[in-house]
Amino acid sequence: MSTSPPPPVLLFGYEASTFTIKIRHCLRLKQIPYTFIPVPSMLPRPLLTKTFGLTYRKIPVLAIGRDIHCDTSLITEALEHFFPESEGYGTLYPRAADGRDHRGLVRGWASYWTDRALFRVTTGLIPAAVWRTHFGVDRANLIGHPLDPDKLEAKVPENLARLDTQLSILEPMFTDMGEGWIFSTASPSLADLSLFYQLSWGRDIAKGRLIGNLTAGGTSDTAADGADAVFNAERYPGLWSWYERLERFMEKLPDVERKNAEWEGVLKGLQEAPALGRKSLLLPTPRKGHVELDEKCGLREGVVVSIAPDDTGRSSPTIGKIVALSPEEVVITPVELQDGPPQVAVRIHFPRVGFTIRPHRANGEAAAKL
Repeated sequence: MSTSPPPPVLLFGYEASTFTIKIRHCLRLKQIPYTFIPVPSMLPRPLLTKTFGLTYRKIPVLAIGRDIHCDTSLITEALEHFFPESEGYGTLYPRAADGRDHRGLVRGWASYWTDRALFRVTTGLIPAAVWRTHFGVDRANLIGHPLDPDKLEAKVPENLARLDTQLSILEPMFTDMGEGWIFSTASPSLADLSLFYQLSWGRDIAKGRLIGNLTAGGTSDTAADGADAVFNAERYPGLWSWYERLERFMEKLPDVERKNAEWEGVLKGLQEAPALGRKSLLLPTPRKGHVELDEKCGLREGVVVSIAPDDTGRSSPTIGKIVALSPEEVVITPVELQDGPPQVAVRIHFPRVGFTIRPHRANGEAAAKL
């Protein structure tokens, strides 16, 4: 390990969050000690807005010292970069048996398939009782249109059939896998974790587990049959065998999570943590940013921008001044919100894939004073 102590690592999320579960698995696989800070499943989240000036509404959020990383596609890259295999940590990107580096393929597998296409299928298995609580109203605001619990309930069999389709596509990959892992790696990669967490969460949520936490007590957990009819050892034996093997692998790893931390102490540690520095401002990329193209888009250091996901949550942009840009990442310092400056001076990192970044015009788009 490095002789200098690493900055504190904080994961902000809630128990029923599928993407929080994803990053918990990544932290455990890499064996990075961290503190879990629970936040509500619904807005408002004053802990994030007051501490960091962060109005981004999706979860999880990861702090590495005073650098805040948003979206799991960027969080995984930050974990791999700042806690490398060369310093004794695990890796999310082991090489294949033939020596090939499939990192780009693995990232695409996670970002474009499991985190999107497969996630849309598993969310369709959420029991209708969830949508009849305030959670349904909150997520309608996130998505941008009303949600009809009765229609969503009627579509559950259709979504189970869609899950069966996804599993059918996958099964040939696992039929003769033996003791290996996806993409022929000697140890699990982000590809394995990404498929595993979606299937695990999908099984739990379809049964009605976690829905008490998801709705902040708006309904209670149940024990329904869930997805058992389509995901089982008899129907998809190769996939099931891999799933159980990875479950055992993860359970054997030491737990690296610290819970129930006293917030004032955590906050003090953040305020005293050194910044990662200019050298570590941007994650490494094969090429530097394309300055000419960025400037044509109005993006350059010092410009105040509005950043929001390009799918859901567009009504809650984060406003800040660009500190740095790369082809894959934008780093900002947040503007001061109406209730005052953030408690911790931070830099906030967003991926460029899946996000819209535009020069900000003070037109009421966000509750910020520039």
